[in-house]
Amino acid sequence: MESTSVSRRSFLEKTAVTAGFATLGACNLFGKTSETGRLQEKLPREVWIATVSQHGLSAETPEKMVQTILAILEKSVVYRPDVVCLPEVFMTTYISKRMTLAEKTDVSGQLLKEFMAFARTNQCYVICPTYSQENGKIYNAAVVIDRQGNRMGEFRKIYLPDDELAMGLSAGPLHPPVFKTDFGVIGIQICYDINWNDGWKALRQQGAEIIFWPSAFGAGQALNAKAWQNKVVVVSSTNKDTSKICDITGEVVAQTGVWDRNLICAPVNLEKIFLHSWPFVRRFDEIKAKYGRKVRIVNYHEEEWSIIESLSPDVRVKDILTEFELRTHEQLMHDSEIKNANVRG
Repeated sequence: MESTSVSRRSFLEKTAVTAGFATLGACNLFGKTSETGRLQEKLPREVWIATVSQHGLSAETPEKMVQTILAILEKSVVYRPDVVCLPEVFMTTYISKRMTLAEKTDVSGQLLKEFMAFARTNQCYVICPTYSQENGKIYNAAVVIDRQGNRMGEFRKIYLPDDELAMGLSAGPLHPPVFKTDFGVIGIQICYDINWNDGWKALRQQGAEIIFWPSAFGAGQALNAKAWQNKVVVVSSTNKDTSKICDITGEVVAQTGVWDRNLICAPVNLEKIFLHSWPFVRRFDEIKAKYGRKVRIVNYHEEEWSIIESLSPDVRVKDILTEFELRTHEQLMHDSEIKNANVRG
């Protein structure tokens, strides 16, 4: 009976992840194993992302919560994630031990080493939310750890709700940093920051292609909207029931739920562009005729958006832009603003 249960659970886990990935529509990107058991080659800009939900977890101490989270992360290792995102100040959330803010800050700094070790062992980046302290101020922050387990830097939550201000936390700087990884530029926003777009926009203007959002809550469609509004992949990791990965269209690639309660791991392809369909749709047949299966074009008819995605290591979307005289949605809007300003002038 045990073997049947495990087999069924394994099947459900695999099919749930596959279903979550269906919005990308390309199983050849999924990194299936061959007969030799080796992972197939990834596309050049395919990024595997693991993210965690803290829903239903509790512990007596931060140390025990960290061990619980690390045990969950071990389940992602088989996918060899490029980056792992963890929930907002998770080390001291849902613990029974009463602690002051200073104590939470101290223990968070000490336990950060556990995730530096995880990153080093598994050769992945880790977005690790924590409390951090500098010059007598304490911040709700997220530390970025590189594949070697080194600290790259941190983002500090820009906007704080009333309860965090009452705790004595300080707000972070208005201009958020970006971090250059070996797969692209990333940025971070935390929880309450979703209510303003200035931080998200600033990250995109600095070249961010993925924005990670550790949070106390899931945000629902508001999170999907941040993805398509800013043309970035958005990854949430929450203290509650839903953590998800949204593509640049706002569509969900994968999310936690009944069958994947605390962990998801799925790929995104960064080799794609977001276009206003008109007038560039006039060149799409030429692109299809030349590239065939190497390129996928998806049209969103009501929105009049189009996505051009490379499915081949030989094709770069920036070259398609140049060759067929296309402009990204952002470029088109920027040019339109300038032209209208000149006319208005």
